[in-house]
Amino acid sequence: MSYTLDERRMRKVMKDVLVEMMTEKKELFYDLILEAIEEVALGKAIKEGRKDQYVADSKIMRILED
Repeated sequence: MSYTLDERRMRKVMKDVLVEMMTEKKELFYDLILEAIEEVALGKAIKEGRKDQYVADSKIMRILED
């Protein structure tokens, strides 16, 4: 059996799921959103870090130990 959803129906289903999660599963919804934000931030940090020069581990350890 195969199901297909047009864009309008898909949006309605997604909206219903999000509304239900926000009202009935607040903690799960919060955790999912937080994880997504962390993933985006990590990706941006990795991209930003690639622009800079490499820093030796010893230099980082000196800074952390001070």
